[in-house]
Amino acid sequence: MRTLLAAFILASAALLQAAPSLARDVVEISGYRPGTIVVKTSERRLYYVIDRRRALRYPIGVGRPGKQWAGDKRILAKYVNPEWIVPAEIKRDKPSLPDVVPPGPNNPLGPRAMALSRDYAIHGTNRPDSIGGFVSYGCIRMHNADILDLFQRVEVGTRVIVLP
Repeated sequence: MRTLLAAFILASAALLQAAPSLARDVVEISGYRPGTIVVKTSERRLYYVIDRRRALRYPIGVGRPGKQWAGDKRILAKYVNPEWIVPAEIKRDKPSLPDVVPPGPNNPLGPRAMALSRDYAIHGTNRPDSIGGFVSYGCIRMHNADILDLFQRVEVGTRVIVLP
């Protein structure tokens, strides 16, 4: 019995590490239409507005200093198991990167991506330890469990408001 309990505790701890989306929570919010995504860069949080008073709040990684931006965008496209076409700016800084990274464990976009422009997206990550930091070239990174959840909630055309 003790061995079974120990195995359960270890499995639970592994699940918490593998699915940090447990940090996702429902919070009060106002002033946004249901279905809107609001990114608060300084908080390193993304809010998906559920109704006139509540939103799902997710932890995210955001642009590092000098790479942050703010504005009003729309989701232009959604990708399942995306390939990463390395933007020119990143390629200049890291010339050893290939031009394209196929889907898989080495792909920094994770299992889903939602394009906001040619260079910016909301996507998963192969570096879950980067969530909560100022880490990207302007993209919004989410835990893979969280991008899978958000991806199924939104459509192409969804409004995305990025605040400082």
